[in-house]
Amino acid sequence: MDLTVPEYAYMFGFLQADGHLARGTGQKGSLSVELSARDSDVLRAFQRLTPYNSRLTERTRSTNFAETHTSAVWTLCALEARTRISELGLPYGRKSHTIAPPDGEFSETDYVRGLIDADGSVGFTGKGDPFVALTTASTAIAAYLCDYAAEVTGTERSVRRNARDGVYNVLYVKEPAQRLAARLYYPDCLALERKRAAADALAAWVRPAGMRAAYTPRRWSADEDRILLSLDSSKAAADALGRTAQSCHLRLWRLRTGQVPSPGTG
Repeated sequence: MDLTVPEYAYMFGFLQADGHLARGTGQKGSLSVELSARDSDVLRAFQRLTPYNSRLTERTRSTNFAETHTSAVWTLCALEARTRISELGLPYGRKSHTIAPPDGEFSETDYVRGLIDADGSVGFTGKGDPFVALTTASTAIAAYLCDYAAEVTGTERSVRRNARDGVYNVLYVKEPAQRLAARLYYPDCLALERKRAAADALAAWVRPAGMRAAYTPRRWSADEDRILLSLDSSKAAADALGRTAQSCHLRLWRLRTGQVPSPGTG
């Protein structure tokens, strides 16, 4: 599972959000993901990407939302595979509060799309505005999405836990949602088909006449990149550039890892 490969980055993001690693006796255990049967194509893709024996089954049961509900369950038991996935950052047992973006280099866009497909929403609000949202209990994941989306959309978010259930609800609407969806759901990417279709539909939205003008994104300039690198401090750069420390931290990491090109000496 090389996370610089788009399909594996997507798969890992999806597993972090919606997968479950369970221990058994000795070296036994399993990784499992259960989805609605309508989304089983993505589980088949995971099965093809995994060079170990695994099984895909269906089950029908009653739920609080439907008298009968058919789900698809992908199960992988190989110890070597489970060890690798655990080392990358999917812990055994309860993990909703502890998951975090992987260390090292990874395909960010595909990883974020995996999170959104598993635990997010793409569509239109009741007022007809485009939106992209993620619900997560993890502080690290919420902060990372805010930083990533700030780079893509120019819109910065500072989120807090929901007082009712203690989770973060990270929401983008209108043009920022359009820009984020367009970046995440690029042609031929691995994704849930229904969310890909929803992302495509967002592109057709046009701001109604009379609605307040959209926010203009603030892009990083080569001069700002040089200042950031010379200061080598997210906090100092935030003060100097009038940006958030989170945004400076993510930009500095991308410059150091080659995710974005170096600005040169100027």
